[in-house]
Amino acid sequence: MSGATKETPELTRVAALQMQGRVGDIQYNLHHVRELLDEAIHQKAKVIAVPEFFTTPVVENPRLWAASLPPENPALDLLKEYARDHQLLIGGSYLEHRPQGDVYNCYTLVQPDGQVSRHDKDQPTMIENAYYTGGRDDGIHQTCFGRVGTAVCWETIRTRTLERLHGKIDFAMTGSHWWSPPFNWSVLKGFIDTMASMNADYMAEAPGQFARMLGVANLHAAHCGSLGGTIPMAPFGLPSPRYQGELMGEAQIIDNTGNQLARRHRHEGPGVITADLELTPGEPSLETPDRFWIPGLAWRFRFFWQQQNWCGRSLYQKARKQGWLQHQ
Repeated sequence: MSGATKETPELTRVAALQMQGRVGDIQYNLHHVRELLDEAIHQKAKVIAVPEFFTTPVVENPRLWAASLPPENPALDLLKEYARDHQLLIGGSYLEHRPQGDVYNCYTLVQPDGQVSRHDKDQPTMIENAYYTGGRDDGIHQTCFGRVGTAVCWETIRTRTLERLHGKIDFAMTGSHWWSPPFNWSVLKGFIDTMASMNADYMAEAPGQFARMLGVANLHAAHCGSLGGTIPMAPFGLPSPRYQGELMGEAQIIDNTGNQLARRHRHEGPGVITADLELTPGEPSLETPDRFWIPGLAWRFRFFWQQQNWCGRSLYQKARKQGWLQHQ
């Protein structure tokens, strides 16, 4: 969609969803997303961002090894249905099991004519390593609305994501499944409380920083609600302590000047945010830092990033070897 001038910008109604899913319950989650999509349609959205992992929240839980989907699947069918029936651009991510045996966190974008393009998240985050492996594509999609850059969760706080998208996209569609530290570890309450506060700040700031460093609008979808499971402390099958936390929400819509036009806090629960946007690039208004992480990520986050990646990768290798990686 081109031809607008700065004097008469062409505005498009966009939406970002915030969902509250159930672990491993794909049927329920797709029904929940359908309800949110209906609300976005009612609000006349033409571009809709769906969260990362919209088929199931992710935590350490053996059920998730059987929660991936084949390349043709009900989640894709849902996106295609809404894209075609309502002439939308729509995208979100789910676990996709490929014929060669690996699983990917696949952001799938569907255009109004039903054309499908995919982006595989470049690197799993912490426990996510237990359920999929990283991809290598650039995450750039040519669409009838312009060039779209896609990224999910901690991809949006890594400078290498900015490097692959900078100057090559008109706007971004992103999503997150960003969880809190555990609330049930009372022995470490002070440490956890500080980490939780820092974590909330990182999540709240990420969509806007990402948009400002690229100089583009960003449609960011999210998860909210409680999350329970376990956390691996070491690989090789050692016992995992219980985890009880929450998903951080922060569905946001940022325009191409870096202004936040809409936001949904996690305490507001599931719902839809909308805004009217000019889907053309502006100029970056925030300098990209010369480091791996966009925020100055505290040592405790970098420690758990490495430790949980190590544990998760060992679980994925075991699951692949044992044939536990299956699709529904």
